[in-house]
Amino acid sequence: MSVRSFLISRIAERITSAERLEKARAGFERRRQASGEPHRVDYFHQAGDPYSCLLAQVLPKLAARYDIELRCHLVSAPPDWAAPEREKLDAYSRLDAQRLAARAGLLFADPGVQPSQPRLAQAEAALVRSLRAGTFIADAASISTALWSGTALPASTEDASAPKAAGDAARAKLGHYLGGTLHYGGEWYWGLDRLHYLEERLSALHARKADAPGDAIYPQPVSPAPDASPSLRADASELHFYLSFRSPYTYLAAARVKALADAYGVALRLRFVLPMVMRGLPVPPAKRNYITLDAAREARRVGVPFGRVADPVGRPVERGYSLLPWANAQGRGYDFCLAFMRSVWSEGIDAGSDAGLRSIVESAGLDWRKAQPRIGNDDWRAEAETNRQELFGLGLWGVPCFRFGETTAWGQDRLWVIEDAIRGQNADTTGR
Repeated sequence: MSVRSFLISRIAERITSAERLEKARAGFERRRQASGEPHRVDYFHQAGDPYSCLLAQVLPKLAARYDIELRCHLVSAPPDWAAPEREKLDAYSRLDAQRLAARAGLLFADPGVQPSQPRLAQAEAALVRSLRAGTFIADAASISTALWSGTALPASTEDASAPKAAGDAARAKLGHYLGGTLHYGGEWYWGLDRLHYLEERLSALHARKADAPGDAIYPQPVSPAPDASPSLRADASELHFYLSFRSPYTYLAAARVKALADAYGVALRLRFVLPMVMRGLPVPPAKRNYITLDAAREARRVGVPFGRVADPVGRPVERGYSLLPWANAQGRGYDFCLAFMRSVWSEGIDAGSDAGLRSIVESAGLDWRKAQPRIGNDDWRAEAETNRQELFGLGLWGVPCFRFGETTAWGQDRLWVIEDAIRGQNADTTGR
């Protein structure tokens, strides 16, 4: 490993560490208390965003349970760099929000299309009126659900341009780019899936009100379920795992998707694709920084070592992929995938060096001497492209993704969708 790679991996380890996080939190709280400010949480709402529609429905609960000042902002859709394949993103977000709403006991009606511009403008005008009247927390849910369900929206002549510009500027200054997000004391919490982190933090600060329930507003589902068994399996289909060696979320999912397949006696099929940045899709600093810090806290939650990073983008990924078909043929494909990702995401091993790749190969139970002649071949590229095309055909483009039968899901926190399908509990047959 080069000195540069060593230093970068140690810096990454420090940035993503729980110790740094706790120190930053303690410093923020000292400053907050010294200034006499309340626990101020900023919420950024995007009218045409399904995840904002869901989060708006729990804002009253959040405000009622915690001693906070909830400051709300209206924002625009994210820029193109933050939303590649926008039409696919919109379509999948609607499907995902519908599933998530059913799981969380919330409302979301997927109309099959995005709201029209006139209806979106009408919803934004109504939201601006609520912001100015100080009733946004009470009104946002009904306005949002009306927008998506196609029912009548409140009449308003407010111009949303200036409020959205102010919200966009505030969001950008704090370092994010999406709607449906909450910010408190230097940390971001996106949608229902990360709300529990904010609740845990506020509870640790004794900001939970004495009469508030002690459970999370939306607890994270656990998958595989404790009662997982092959006897509950709906059929014998394969579980397809679309992965990238450069995706930290793929790494976080790897052990759990294998456990899920094993629990139900389902064959796990590895479908590797080139990383987004190696396919020409941008990942700017704001997005990269959020993903890294979010992956770090998710890793702590699921008990996966993470943080000493040796970014494998470029040649290291290609070297790893050149060995993956061979590892699959040896019955060690999953072991090689896990060894590669664990090495680059938690051990700081440079997969671009022979010493690093040898360590990965041997920790996967493979013979380094037999691996050496295969390093750097291009035979894998056709398979990676086939996998990419299939992923696009399913309406998706990023990883990790999963497919069981006709059900697909994107994200390491959506394994419960696949588990429902395995158990025959998921009626979705869209194939997206």
